[in-house]
Amino acid sequence: MTVPVIAIDGPSASGKGTIASRVAESLGFHYLESGALYRLVALLSLRHDTLDEARLAGLAASMDASFRGGRVFLEKQDVSEDIRSEACGNRASKVARMPAVRTALLKRQRAFRQPPGLVADGRDMATVVFPDASLKIFLTANPEVRAERRYKQLKEKGISANLRALSRDLAERDARDASRAVAPLAPAPDSQVLDSSALSIDEVVERIVGWCRERHLGGRS
Repeated sequence: MTVPVIAIDGPSASGKGTIASRVAESLGFHYLESGALYRLVALLSLRHDTLDEARLAGLAASMDASFRGGRVFLEKQDVSEDIRSEACGNRASKVARMPAVRTALLKRQRAFRQPPGLVADGRDMATVVFPDASLKIFLTANPEVRAERRYKQLKEKGISANLRALSRDLAERDARDASRAVAPLAPAPDSQVLDSSALSIDEVVERIVGWCRERHLGGRS
């Protein structure tokens, strides 16, 4: 029997990661944060000061990446905070436009599909990586709400941030992601589009878990 996948797509700062991890916990499924893989390649891009596609594809295929206890490791070094920087996020958006990098990471992403199931979040989970997903969610929110959420996240971590600059960066990232030639940002035709602008995290999680129950997905009550 095919291992079920819940695929959650959506633009930057839409809350994909938080929501997906909570849904996975509720269902008893594994969790894949695909964006972390792209951010790891972005971190390598910054460290090596290169945007050469072939070189980055090679690094993507061979990098020693692991996820343990909610932390992200590269070459056995905890880089959880490094990959969350705005500089790394902006570089990840550029790296994600490279077809060779996407191809290199595709196999690594699909390897996370293991019993009893997987919740995967990322820009093209439902359209490219897991087109046969049991449930596809396109999670979005208006740009102002997303910028405010990102601003609050950074402030809570003690990171200096400018709301106007964040809004501009998100708009530019949205434009890049929507216009890229490979896997552009767009909901799959059979996705459930969920606008979280006026919803709390708990309300979004409850709605998605409810859809999963309707499809008899997940082993927890």
